[in-house]
Amino acid sequence: MQQRHKATTILGIICLILFLVFPFTSHVHHYLSIPNNIITFENDSLSSIPKWGQNSTVSTAAESAPGTDSVEQAIVHKQGNIPVKKTDLSVLKDKKVIPGGQSIGVQLHTLGVLVVGHHLVNSQEKSVSPGEEADIQVGDVILEMDGTKINKMKDVKPIVHQAGEKQEGINIKLKRGTKTVETVLQPALNKNNRDFQIGLYIRDAASGIGTISFYEEETGKYGALGHTISDSDTKKPIELHKGKLVRSNVTAIEKGNDGIPGEKQAKFSMQDKQLGSITKNSPYGIFGKLKTKELDKNHAKPMSIGLSHEVEKGPAEIWTVLKDEKVEKFDIEIVNTIPQKTPATKGMVIKVTDDKLLETTGGIVQGMSGSPIIQSDKIVGAVTHVFVNDPSSGYGVHIEWMLEEADINIFAKDGKETLKNAG
Repeated sequence: MQQRHKATTILGIICLILFLVFPFTSHVHHYLSIPNNIITFENDSLSSIPKWGQNSTVSTAAESAPGTDSVEQAIVHKQGNIPVKKTDLSVLKDKKVIPGGQSIGVQLHTLGVLVVGHHLVNSQEKSVSPGEEADIQVGDVILEMDGTKINKMKDVKPIVHQAGEKQEGINIKLKRGTKTVETVLQPALNKNNRDFQIGLYIRDAASGIGTISFYEEETGKYGALGHTISDSDTKKPIELHKGKLVRSNVTAIEKGNDGIPGEKQAKFSMQDKQLGSITKNSPYGIFGKLKTKELDKNHAKPMSIGLSHEVEKGPAEIWTVLKDEKVEKFDIEIVNTIPQKTPATKGMVIKVTDDKLLETTGGIVQGMSGSPIIQSDKIVGAVTHVFVNDPSSGYGVHIEWMLEEADINIFAKDGKETLKNAG
């Protein structure tokens, strides 16, 4: 009797285990049997399957088939007693872009007109600042005045004059950060020149020089600068309406010293033939399309891409212009690099080691931003910032984030799967 009771107990335990385990094992089979035509892998093969179980999040890197890189992530969620799995699988293609190094003239036109300061208007009674009284702040962008869209500074004066003549306030629509603000501004008559004024300094464009980081010859897509363009007065990123690139000729170098960054001095004209358009001003640079036939290619050939986990501490080089339009290569050292799974603007610390570059510039100077960083015959990043107290050193951004901003796809199409139900 005791043996029969023992056997019954063991049988019950086995049945309970089968009952509990069956849904999980059923799900594993379903997951492993995903056909290759649903998830695209190079060579139609997957070298390893992500393992997951009790942990809420598991991330694994799959072994790569020869000549490929693959990234796998598995995230497990629980809805009641039914686990739901989200996978994000993608494979790097043998994507190549052409490294840049060319000096460019850049002009951005703002979205609306940017308020960069206030001033007093000497009216008959007293000095007033209509813009301040209307609570218009430095950094605001004027989008509309009395229902009329404002794209350029010359759009403002006729509206101000008309409202002043009628002694009426102007209905203003502003962009302040992410908010839209409305206010009313009353123009004041300047007693000296008999002109109606609003007491605001405004700007509709900004210009300067930078460096091309890379471009894709077949599409013309490019990336440059490696950092956002901010207004010199407000220190805020410029809200881009449109922009363009032209060729730039470097005429002189102002050498950097401790505490004082140097700069390239260049000659360019926005009346020259347009080299390309600017459609995005982001933390990772400026982006758009180049007319590649107009660009001095310096006989550069398409180059493979090095992702952040492939970058190593040690020797590398940057490509940039020191005189005229000639792109030259200079030695640097990658002092530190951080493998990144999500976009970040500072992924590398670099140090200039090239004697010629140090003698000429002192290291990294303004106008050098965007110079491509090359290591082991791969483009791995771009110069972005200089250390003010040590001009020989600075930051670089990993190239994959710039490519992403340029809408250049470096991963296999259909390389992402979303929800898989485990039930």
